[in-house]
Amino acid sequence: MILDFGAIWLRLHHLLQGFVVSIPNVLIGLLIFGLFMVLAQLTRDAVIRLARRADHPPGNEVVFGRLASWVVLALGALVAFTVVFPTLTAASLFSALGVSGIAIGFAFKDIFQNLLAGLLLLITRPFRIGDQIVSGDHEGTVEDIQVRATLLRTYDNRLIVIPNSELYTNRVVVNTAMDKRRLSVHLGIGYGQDVAQAKAVIVEGLRGLEEILQDPPPRVLATDLDDYSVRLEVRFWINPPIRKEAVEAQDAVLEMLTRVLPEAGVDLPYPIQQVLLTNMPDTPPGSTQAADP
Repeated sequence: MILDFGAIWLRLHHLLQGFVVSIPNVLIGLLIFGLFMVLAQLTRDAVIRLARRADHPPGNEVVFGRLASWVVLALGALVAFTVVFPTLTAASLFSALGVSGIAIGFAFKDIFQNLLAGLLLLITRPFRIGDQIVSGDHEGTVEDIQVRATLLRTYDNRLIVIPNSELYTNRVVVNTAMDKRRLSVHLGIGYGQDVAQAKAVIVEGLRGLEEILQDPPPRVLATDLDDYSVRLEVRFWINPPIRKEAVEAQDAVLEMLTRVLPEAGVDLPYPIQQVLLTNMPDTPPGSTQAADP
């Protein structure tokens, strides 16, 4: 096989000539992209200031600023490409990006769905970092709200990563959304007891507890008549409405109930069952079991 060095040299000469001709376009493209990098930094700082004025958490400010800078950098890259490659027009570039964008959208549908849900959560702020929420079977404290997922730390110190689309489309209970939270415990007293007296004893005991609020005042309501007791519901408020305070307040209330009610002579009845025993029927003929006398 005979190599045609003349044709090879001619091809290399054309490539070198094209590269030399494109050097000004490359320099101009790099200059334009550098200007867009500066503009991206300015845009990031401006978005962070706007988010800070809107009282967004520091984590949200950083996320919004990064997203804004990425958009500006992407636009700068498109402009730089059209300058470096003059044959690549903006229309053809956006057309190619549209076709590839559809394919990428189908391939990464779940990722983009979580991304959009994360942005909506950061903007609407149904809960914030540090709030205690309940989502499905999971309950805990929000550690971080990222663009793709939310990090939830359970009360037994486990970390759960929940996709943002799940939090945005499903029901979420925010236990710390308000400054106060009402709790309740249930108990039963005997039918022979004075209900009004029992309620007065309980309210007086609640007034001596530091773990609960006195404004709004605690209340005791009769809610049901069981088979063996009158059901009472003890309602009280706590602040702050976090899990630790709720557990400690319920513990203090239950300890108080088991102490003051017996001291006041209020009966806390147990379930009562009545078992009737009857004589067994006569033993059938041929059976080896003896009949009851």
